[in-house]
Amino acid sequence: MLQTAPPVTSSLWNSNPSQRVVQKGSMECKSPQLSSISPHNLLLKFRCEHLQNAESTSSRTFLCASRRPLQDLSFKKQKAYPQNVDLPTLPPKKKKKPYPIPIEKIRQVAKKDKRLAEMGIEKPLEPPRNGILVPDLIHVAYEVIDAWKLLIKGLAQLLHVIPVYGCSECSEVHVAHSGHHIQNCQGATAAKRRSFHSWVRGSINDILLPVESYHLYDPFGRRIKHEFRFDYDRIPAVVELCIQAGVDIPEYPSRRRTKPIRMLGKKVIDRGGFVEEPRPWRSRGSSALSDLDTDGACGRLPPPSLADVPRIAQETMDAYEVVRSGVTKLMRKYSVKACGYCPEVHVGPWGHNVKLCGAFKHQWRDGKHGWQDAVVDEVFPPNYVWHVQDPKGPPLRSALKRYYGKAPAVVEVCMQAGAQVPEQYKPTMRLDIIVPESEEVDLVA
Repeated sequence: MLQTAPPVTSSLWNSNPSQRVVQKGSMECKSPQLSSISPHNLLLKFRCEHLQNAESTSSRTFLCASRRPLQDLSFKKQKAYPQNVDLPTLPPKKKKKPYPIPIEKIRQVAKKDKRLAEMGIEKPLEPPRNGILVPDLIHVAYEVIDAWKLLIKGLAQLLHVIPVYGCSECSEVHVAHSGHHIQNCQGATAAKRRSFHSWVRGSINDILLPVESYHLYDPFGRRIKHEFRFDYDRIPAVVELCIQAGVDIPEYPSRRRTKPIRMLGKKVIDRGGFVEEPRPWRSRGSSALSDLDTDGACGRLPPPSLADVPRIAQETMDAYEVVRSGVTKLMRKYSVKACGYCPEVHVGPWGHNVKLCGAFKHQWRDGKHGWQDAVVDEVFPPNYVWHVQDPKGPPLRSALKRYYGKAPAVVEVCMQAGAQVPEQYKPTMRLDIIVPESEEVDLVA
């Protein structure tokens, strides 16, 4: 004679309140409540057990269900890139730039240094904060300086083929055969022109924005005073960063320390003495210096042949990526300061004392700069421009502005010359969007 089996005490079933126990005769069946429409495949398992002993025999049937989807081991997940990403809005000119490092962390470090100074303990410094070069970054600095020369050379050649226009009233730049008709000019006479731009032929400085810094023989020496600012040469900030990272240029010498400096709080107690800077620092007729500067680069280089344009464009694009990635690596170790109000940049452990800041509330600071840690875009700015799908087509219009993308000016020039666009720039360029005709704008949802 069959007897009803005792209730199952498995924690797997008791933990799920959606399961029902159905007893019918000598059969005990547990079945979960499953939705008829499920996005996942269900894994079903059946198991029957027959228990026999001397007095009774019982039979059980178990139904187990799982909502976990079936996994294909041969499938490899690919890296997904976002689409149609908007550029971050520019900070207002009447406000200070945000700190790249949180202010709370800056205060904690300052309190720690002050506590050590009160105890008479020197501030622990590691290269390059103590004036010693970082050996692992010397080859990175040489790669950046070589790519910088190649970038200037390539852009100077491509601008003979790819037309570039710049607004004479504002900083807008456009890469196409004619200027666009987007009404976003912020110049002084923009109201008279209904915010239309006043286009003139552009140069390499419109594509590769010149960011200069004072060259220092000893970055840990005396600060530059306002009265002696003309005694120091100004060179591209990328070049100055490479020089302080280990690149040797005879025209721009730099002091190489063998003993580290010592600091007690904010005070330098041992810098190895002040060394007189060698003179003259430069020779304007040297060809090595002309390769490092963008001034007159288009006039020095002849236009390339049409067959060599795609190759030059790809080399220029690769050089741009090398410079940007190399500057990012160097700035993780070497200190670069930027003004929180104006575009001034200074490569060194602390800023200079030149009173030339004319930005917001400069009267309250007596023209002094508000120094803070710089970011990569301040030392090597991308200078975003509108992406043009058809450079020879009709000009861009304000009514279709939301369908247009943007890209760094160097990337746009190289792309129109035949170079491949890196993946990280495609989201902001909106390559997958079809720009409608002017009469179709009202029909687009």
